Amino acid sequence: MTNEPLRVAVVGAGIMGADHIARLTDRTIGATVAAVVEPDAARAAAAVAHLPGVATRTRIEDALEHDGLDAVVIATPGPFHEAVLMPALEAGVDILCEKPLAPSSEAAWRILEAERRTDRPRIQVGFMRRFDEEYIQLKRLIDSGDSGALLALHCAHRNPSTPPGYTESMLITDSVVHEMDVVPWLVGEPIAAVEVRKTRRNSLAPEGLREPQLVLMETESGLLADVEISVNLQFGYQVTTDAVFERGVAEIGRTGGLARYADGAFRRAEHQSYTTRFARAYDSEVQRWVDAVRRGTIDGPSAWDGYLAALVCEAGLEAQGSGRRVEVSYGAKPTFYDS
Repeated sequence: MTNEPLRVAVVGAGIMGADHIARLTDRTIGATVAAVVEPDAARAAAAVAHLPGVATRTRIEDALEHDGLDAVVIATPGPFHEAVLMPALEAGVDILCEKPLAPSSEAAWRILEAERRTDRPRIQVGFMRRFDEEYIQLKRLIDSGDSGALLALHCAHRNPSTPPGYTESMLITDSVVHEMDVVPWLVGEPIAAVEVRKTRRNSLAPEGLREPQLVLMETESGLLADVEISVNLQFGYQVTTDAVFERGVAEIGRTGGLARYADGAFRRAEHQSYTTRFARAYDSEVQRWVDAVRRGTIDGPSAWDGYLAALVCEAGLEAQGSGRRVEVSYGAKPTFYDS
């Protein structure tokens, strides 16, 4: 590859897409936004208002044909990923696809089959928690054995509110899917079973949405990881993990920054969005992806990891609907992904 910056198309100009456009433009070395693919004309125009010369397209096929692309960042909702991934794979460009890879394991497997018709893994899935410094520190502690064996994980994923159209299944597919990826990464073994319990309903949730919920994941060796998913808690965006070891406890995700003691009270500001809570992780993820593309590889979760997460999500959705413990079945990993 030449020393010229990667020409990247960002597909989707919503919150995540706009964040990636700004990141690629202002904070990423070795890449430039060549096109924005967005069917909403007003949103597309807003996304490129400060980027003269950047093309706007309504279809990924048009960007692939006309904009000399090296790579694509997919930031659309999950149900639209496959329609973008397939032509991008056929064109032989590299891809950073936000989670989930696809909304079902069948769709994810079709994507795997298409990728395996190319010369090498081309897709990196945007599970950005693997790039967060606190998660990295926790993994190092687990791997080191300095606190003895890891016994359990207590996780929480909390949002201030939900957007219109948010459904109960999205608790699993849009939120807990992150833990369904990062827990196996932390502990080094797959999730074997999932159970979902529903607590007393938050009356501040939209009509018809039953939450909070508790998701219990059991790994292959019997380690338990519970996740409290609460998405209408009003106060802010918070993602935490407490790890229980044989000799002590480690915690990550507690808010840093200025603490105020005033008027008989203690106050600390909380994040309101994932775009700030994981800003550094996203920056690291995208920079490492760009660097990897220039080397002809990926540097993060592969499409195979996205497929595994889709399988666990399906078990989680079944458990959510039935109230029963649901086991997860995995097939053999293609040698294509052994690297």
